[in-house]
Amino acid sequence: MHTRQIPVRLSETLLADLDALVAGGVYRSRAAAIRAGIVAIVNGERQRRVDRQIINGYTRHPPTPAEAQAALASMRDAIAQEPW
Repeated sequence: MHTRQIPVRLSETLLADLDALVAGGVYRSRAAAIRAGIVAIVNGERQRRVDRQIINGYTRHPPTPAEAQAALASMRDAIAQEPW
């Protein structure tokens, strides 16, 4: 995989927090922590886009009362089967 280096400026406070995560073993390096943050942002935005598409679909084509009842029954069954 080809990678590119990019410059990033951080406040002293944020850099100290980042270094504390690395020192605590949460990430193996500053770069690994920053990559993890970028991946989280990208994945979150991807998920929000999918969520908006789902909402738009249901807005254009709302479920029928029978479909809504079936969905609620399915959720209740799933929750009832949880071990907690």
